[in-house]
Amino acid sequence: MAWKKRDTVDGNAIQYTTIKVRLYPNEAQAELFEKTFGCCRYIWNHMLADQQRFYLETDKHFIPTPAKYKKEAPFLTEVDNQALIQEHNKLSQAFRAFFKSPEHFGRPNFKKKKTDRDSFTVCNHVFESGPTIYITKDSIRMTKAGIVKAKFPWRPRNGWKLRRVTVEKTKTGKYFACILYEYAVKEPSAVTPAPETTLGLKYSMAHFYVADSGEPADAPHWLKQSQEKLAKLQKQLNRMQPGSRNYQEGVQKYRLLHEHIVNQRRDFIHKESSRIANGWDAVCVRDDDLQEMAREIKLGNMSDAGFGLFREFLRYKLARQGKALIMVDRYAPTSRTCSAYGLILDDAIHYKKRIWTCPRCGVVHNREVNAAKNIKAQGLAQYFSMQKREAA
Repeated sequence: MAWKKRDTVDGNAIQYTTIKVRLYPNEAQAELFEKTFGCCRYIWNHMLADQQRFYLETDKHFIPTPAKYKKEAPFLTEVDNQALIQEHNKLSQAFRAFFKSPEHFGRPNFKKKKTDRDSFTVCNHVFESGPTIYITKDSIRMTKAGIVKAKFPWRPRNGWKLRRVTVEKTKTGKYFACILYEYAVKEPSAVTPAPETTLGLKYSMAHFYVADSGEPADAPHWLKQSQEKLAKLQKQLNRMQPGSRNYQEGVQKYRLLHEHIVNQRRDFIHKESSRIANGWDAVCVRDDDLQEMAREIKLGNMSDAGFGLFREFLRYKLARQGKALIMVDRYAPTSRTCSAYGLILDDAIHYKKRIWTCPRCGVVHNREVNAAKNIKAQGLAQYFSMQKREAA
């Protein structure tokens, strides 16, 4: 479940929640989904190609609408028109993000069938005859597809408005629908953090994170634990004829194992972020660029931990309770600053060095625990400084 706040209406906060459900389409519905995936990819690539051509000729930005391509590609009329319109909106949003911040958002690229995710999005419209999308006890009704069987992990509450649905297909052939709901709740009162109710976290390659209290998360290394099974499946695939039935079955087993690893990681991150968000009034984390760290530190697989996803989960779970996730400057010298005396060492401490001693006060520091304490102290100082500026 994802969550975000948009604005306030009559003192109530407008919030969005996504419920991810498993779909069980019949043969005709699955064929329609596959057509829709292909049509969305077709529209995206043609709109992007025309945008690039128009920009080269006129030095201006313009994206044609999907209606332009229906005469030359009549198969586009076989799928839901809303899915094609949403591809235009997604491409426009991708360019807006790129023009706003090119260093953070890359230029939109063409989509490939083998590597890009199969997905499409449709919006719900309410007419006098009723909504175009609605859910029942064990299914979801969609335009063109009709009633598709679904398994809901939990049900939406009364008063929630269904806004849009994103259908996606995993590499293992499973279909899911992410249903976006909008609802109004009372604006959560802001929680003022205190030192004893604030948690400082330091990212750790070995422990996932280390808290300022010295407690490590010690998340399981899911990919490493399944490495032998993955290697065995890879050896079996190397002995098979590509394209054969046995080869396809082996590929499916390989993909299912990777999907299981991903689910293990997300389950841990959800549980750990919920535990922290419910137990603390504020969390301080350094704004590390994990991709940059992975390029500089050639040790292990940093993406296997999922710490970036963990920060995003923490952010929205704290926000819906009126709590804050305080991001400390990534270049702050938290590791080489003595949390007891405040001395800042001239030289950086190597990430392999776990213990160091302050030359001024003689306190022996665990590098990661000391950094977590400094992150907490700087985060609180940053928070209260911002509160004073806003009050002034």
